[in-house]
Amino acid sequence: MKKILEVLQYGETDIRFNTDIDVEKNPEELQPLVIALTMTMATKLWGGNELSVLAVIRGLILADLSLSVNRKEMIKLMDEESGKLAKALADTFSAMRKKGITVHTFGPGVKPPKIKS
Repeated sequence: MKKILEVLQYGETDIRFNTDIDVEKNPEELQPLVIALTMTMATKLWGGNELSVLAVIRGLILADLSLSVNRKEMIKLMDEESGKLAKALADTFSAMRKKGITVHTFGPGVKPPKIKS
């Protein structure tokens, strides 16, 4: 098991981050991780607290952007890269559907229907 990101709050302002990933040593590790995270967020993030998890992730993004030296450039880069990933994902789902594979994605807080045996 690999720790992707751990965020713990020990006090009012004592928040600590930890990860097993070292992008300085292995920058190529990030792209497959982003794809795996995307697939998880699109298909199987079903712990019952999806809304809260996604809200905290967005909070981390807001905090990061607020400290960015060039916020507009970072937003532009994130927009471009997430757009490319969104298109690739849509193309993948489309290709799967053309092959007859059923693809379902659910938004946060929307649980898949229970299947009756």
